[in-house]
Amino acid sequence: MSPARRIMRSGALAVILVSSACSQGADDPVTNNSTEWPMYRGNAAGTGYSSLAQITADNVDDLEVAWTYSLRNDAVETPRDPNSQVTPIVVDGIMYFPTVDRVVAIDPLSGEELWSHSVPLNAPSRRGVSYWPGQGGVSPRIFYTAFDRLVALDAETGELDREFGESGMVSMGIPYISVPFVYEGVIVVGANTPRGAIGGIGNARAFSALNGNKLWEFNSVPQPGSPGNETWEGDSWRDRLGANAWPFYFTIDAERDQLYIPLASPIPFGYGGDRAGANLYANSVVAVNLHSGEYDWHFQTIHHDLWDHDPPAPPTLFDVNYNGQTIPALGVTTKSGYLFILNRDTGEPVYGVTETPVAQSEVPGEETFATQPIPDRPAPMARVNYDASDLVTSQDTSAEHAAACRELVESAGSIYNVGPYSPWTYRADGSGGQTTLLFPGLAGGPNWGGIAHNPHNGYVYVFAADIGTFGWMQDAEPGSDLPYVRRSPRPAGFDVRLNGRSMPCQKPPWGRLTAVDTSTGDIAWQIPLGITEGLTVDKQRTGRPGRAGALITGSNLLFIAATDDNRFRALDATTGDIVWEDVMERRGNANPMTYLGSDGKQYVVITATDTVRSYALP
Repeated sequence: MSPARRIMRSGALAVILVSSACSQGADDPVTNNSTEWPMYRGNAAGTGYSSLAQITADNVDDLEVAWTYSLRNDAVETPRDPNSQVTPIVVDGIMYFPTVDRVVAIDPLSGEELWSHSVPLNAPSRRGVSYWPGQGGVSPRIFYTAFDRLVALDAETGELDREFGESGMVSMGIPYISVPFVYEGVIVVGANTPRGAIGGIGNARAFSALNGNKLWEFNSVPQPGSPGNETWEGDSWRDRLGANAWPFYFTIDAERDQLYIPLASPIPFGYGGDRAGANLYANSVVAVNLHSGEYDWHFQTIHHDLWDHDPPAPPTLFDVNYNGQTIPALGVTTKSGYLFILNRDTGEPVYGVTETPVAQSEVPGEETFATQPIPDRPAPMARVNYDASDLVTSQDTSAEHAAACRELVESAGSIYNVGPYSPWTYRADGSGGQTTLLFPGLAGGPNWGGIAHNPHNGYVYVFAADIGTFGWMQDAEPGSDLPYVRRSPRPAGFDVRLNGRSMPCQKPPWGRLTAVDTSTGDIAWQIPLGITEGLTVDKQRTGRPGRAGALITGSNLLFIAATDDNRFRALDATTGDIVWEDVMERRGNANPMTYLGSDGKQYVVITATDTVRSYALP
């Protein structure tokens, strides 16, 4: 049976309706043809695409830094490192983004600060802010989150807009530390799981952008009487942690008013003996109505997850031309390394998904799922298996690296990997025995950067890392809530540190960028992205780990700075050839963006850990 399931809206909905939606003002459509960058991924479909084409493969070598802006606060005695993942937005000629302890408005031509709003309690999300154009005499607003607070600022002045919520703020209850999604007067936020929190933790929620009133809340773990509750054996659904909507952003099909919610793994993820069943809606993409939160359909990417391999980013929306038909589709990745291409009307796979038998857990009382959904097409975006022949050799990298990795393998003892979804081994006494080597590891293959879509050739682009994780299950300490607990060696990764750099122990690539032709579901090209300095020149192109995504422009350029080698690169989006790169002082662990300035120049922007960097042609 397909893991996609459609249930018509009825009274038995996994939705808490808190109040009717406030009246909405004029529609605020966002298209791929905008000359600005009004949302985290450029548009509501999450494509990461801009039609701007001034910067081309012929002139990209002429790019130079136009301005930089520090995200630090060096005025305090012990300044925090921003470690920022921010993608700025640009609306009506003004750029907005959070710093380590402020939200700022910037002149996008010069980088000059226009206003600054201090965030004294907690810190603003290090990922971004959102814009709302206002309605009915209410001025435009900037929204940001700071732990469990949703805050509204006057977009012109940066002052708290005290007409929103309680003096400009709404207490969300459960924290959300990413970018609020704002569309047609509705603000959607997810949930991040603090330790010790109980119940309802994963629920996506919606608020009115006008007054802050709560509009709806979607139960990510279905309650009794709601479809999906039967996938939790007994009362294992009760007070269940996890299954939370933690993505950096959300996406929507504006024509259908259909919002897509990616949901994470149950907690604890390593042991599932207390939650037999598929465990909906964990590890699923759920389609709901933007204005009501009513359930439409879901697709579960992993049944009964034991690997924390949730879909880390919301789907990217695009149309597929397949067998002479235009299919409204979406693409969603999981940390397990797979890309699922689904019909966004129904949630059914476009190119097929096979329920594939997988190895079963030997942990006493654990009832793992017999099969897992694996796409027929495309092939995986990341490594999904390992055997002894995959261990790196001196011919691959260096003698020093190979020797360190052999020592790591010997210290791990007997390594267990039987392909995708290898279960954690069981050590009855906690000492000795086999050690599972999971690929992709717990950090995942594809991550939060999301998928970029190129409307000119129908390709989608996915960056994925390749680092394995060691682990096993063992008896828990007496008095623990659960009988078994997952443990790992320290460090737990299948890598070694040499000269201050992480060096994975399987043969390269260690990070790769993949282009998939959505008209066939096949991989168009796949390249290692990133270099490992310190190796000989002929061996440096190993690929490097990363988590961020790409920007596509109308000139068929792909910009990406995800890798940990501090490079910002431009590639030919059709061939994957690298046509430009800039070496930055720090890592660009963020999604790039672009906009057209009032001076007629196209700018490309990337955040490099503690600095926003803007590039333009001379």
